[in-house]
Amino acid sequence: MFRSRTKEGQVSTPVDAEPTQPRDPEAPKGRPTPKRNEAQPQRRSLTKAPANRKDAARRQKEARRVALAKQREALANGDERYLPARDKGPVRRFARDFVDSRWTVAELFLPIAVVILVLSMMPSMQLRNISLLLWLFVIVLIVIDSVGIAIRLKRRLREKYPDEPKRGAVAYALMRTLQLRRMRLPKPQVARGERP
Repeated sequence: MFRSRTKEGQVSTPVDAEPTQPRDPEAPKGRPTPKRNEAQPQRRSLTKAPANRKDAARRQKEARRVALAKQREALANGDERYLPARDKGPVRRFARDFVDSRWTVAELFLPIAVVILVLSMMPSMQLRNISLLLWLFVIVLIVIDSVGIAIRLKRRLREKYPDEPKRGAVAYALMRTLQLRRMRLPKPQVARGERP
C-alpha cells in the first residue's frame, strides 16, 4: 500500500519482504485466524443488546456471579487481579504479610474470651473475680501489642513504599490481627516467622 513506484509505473518490492528466519512452530497462537465472515457473527452475538429487561437482568446476574466466583478464588489464592478494592495493592499486601508472619495476642482473643465467659458463669465468686482480672489483662495486652504492631508497620511501610499512598493500611492490618489465622481472607501467603 505505501510502496514507492518506479518511473515505469511498476511497483518496487520492499527489501524486507521475506523474513530471514522461518516461523517458530511453538508460536503462541497455535490456530488459524478466523475468516471475517465467521468472526463477525460471533462478535455481534456477544455484544448484541438484550431484547428485554428480563434478558438484561439475567445477563447482569450471570456477570455478577462470574465476578464473585473470581473474587472468591482470588481471596483463597491471593491473585491480585480479582481481589476486592480494599485488599488490592502492594501496600495492603505487605500489611497482610507483616501481620501473617507473626503471632499476635489479638488473634487469640476469641479462644480466651470463651474461657473468660465460662469462668464468669461459675458459681464461685473467686472464679468470677479471676475472670474479670483476666479480661482486663487480655485487653491491656491486646492494646500494647496493637500499638507495637502499628508503630513497626508504619516504619516499615515508610521505608519500603515511600511514594505509595498508605492511608488505612495500619487499620487494615490491625483488623486482620483480630481474626484467627485460618479464617483470614485473603488467605495468608507467608509462614509464621518468615519476614516479608
